[in-house]
Amino acid sequence: MNVIFILADDLGWADTTLYGHTKLYQTPNIERLAKRGMTFNRAYSNSPLCSPTRASLLTGQTPARHGSTRPQHHTPVARLKAVVDARAKPGIKARSVSSVSRLDTNFPTLGKLFKAKGYQTAHFGKWHLGRDPHIPLNHGFDVSLPFAAGSGPAGGYLAPWKYKELKANKPNEHIEDRMAEEASQWFDSLQSDRPFFMNYWQFSVHAPFEAKEELIEMYRKKIDPKDAQRSALYAAMVHSLDDAVGSLIDMVDAAGIADNTILVFYSDNGGHMYAKLPDAPSATSNRPLRGGKATIYEGGIRVPAIVVWPGVTTPGSRSDVPIQTSDFYPTFARQLGLDVPDDHVVDGIDILPVLKGGELDRDAIFTYFPFAPPVPDWLPDSVCVHAGDWKLIRLFHEGEDGQHAYRLYNLAEDVGETNDLASQYPERVAILDQRIEEYLTDSNAVVPLPNPAFDPAQYRPELIGKPRSSKNRKK
Repeated sequence: MNVIFILADDLGWADTTLYGHTKLYQTPNIERLAKRGMTFNRAYSNSPLCSPTRASLLTGQTPARHGSTRPQHHTPVARLKAVVDARAKPGIKARSVSSVSRLDTNFPTLGKLFKAKGYQTAHFGKWHLGRDPHIPLNHGFDVSLPFAAGSGPAGGYLAPWKYKELKANKPNEHIEDRMAEEASQWFDSLQSDRPFFMNYWQFSVHAPFEAKEELIEMYRKKIDPKDAQRSALYAAMVHSLDDAVGSLIDMVDAAGIADNTILVFYSDNGGHMYAKLPDAPSATSNRPLRGGKATIYEGGIRVPAIVVWPGVTTPGSRSDVPIQTSDFYPTFARQLGLDVPDDHVVDGIDILPVLKGGELDRDAIFTYFPFAPPVPDWLPDSVCVHAGDWKLIRLFHEGEDGQHAYRLYNLAEDVGETNDLASQYPERVAILDQRIEEYLTDSNAVVPLPNPAFDPAQYRPELIGKPRSSKNRKK
């Protein structure tokens, strides 16, 4: 089987037409893909930020184990082991974790596994897992285009770009159009007797916010000023993302390889609802979910997902079974005969049973986020567990005398996470927290520690989950 893995950037669960929560955005090609396979209603990224999730996809490990917990991989400092910060401000109870800042080339990444199996491999688009030598070419990919160490398209979405190896064919050429074209040209150069793995990581819809003017104008005519999603600019960006998906589907169909090509569509984290755009106070809305990118609430980690696996998935099917990005590593390895080294620990599980319409033998999934970015809906350093309909968030050392604090939600009854049930169900909190503790121990996670410089007089818990401004920021 050939494999094309399409990873969108910052595309929220409500940013496509898959789940019925947008009236503005148009994603006919993503819908076209969904008709061929299985759509997941409860797919989760491994982190509410990009680089940790990308590392999880390529290694099969969760951030607690591989140590990438923040998107610091463009920075000059090459750190291959996570460490606890030496200090914290006196108004904060815990010392956070400084993330790994490179994807170690010693990892047996998916690119390496596929290449060892004889696959032709290529990485297109965003990387954000490290500078040279921690680049796609050293992680098993024969081709990497275009490459830059940063988090967004170098020079913006519209040409001219700032890539040495990629010059525009025309003024204002869109990077998503060009990347799809380059992927098609690479595909045309392949040896027909060998399968291929295409890692296709889109730039859209990450900042900088930029789009084709004709698309912006088209969406301006569709704006409902009362709708939470009312940016024509963002809608145009979603449109170009969807066009690129369509180009890849067309490429597969034209080559007559649809019956032996797996296509996966996923997003690296939830929608970036906190960005202010020129034509809207918020780039998008993740309603009915709470929060967005950089938060551990559902809006930050629940993402759109489709798997098309000929002979396995039923066309047009849906699943409510929770899956995570890290599950694709063991699924591909087991089902496609890829050899994983015996000493490489894998946290994800083979999701073939659910792809066939069944259930998974897994009690819980975990999201580790020892970081508190200054966004609305922020939480102190945290980790959460999903078990059935229940979700428990542990806030490290946020309780009394250095103990942890908790928030408990029943997502079946409260998908918006508005009703904290922790005080009503202490036994359930204890059971789920024990699972968290076992998970952190098993993964050898570097965890936040109490802040010895903590000053109760400077602590402002009433500001948790509220926008941080110059007037109310913790000192």
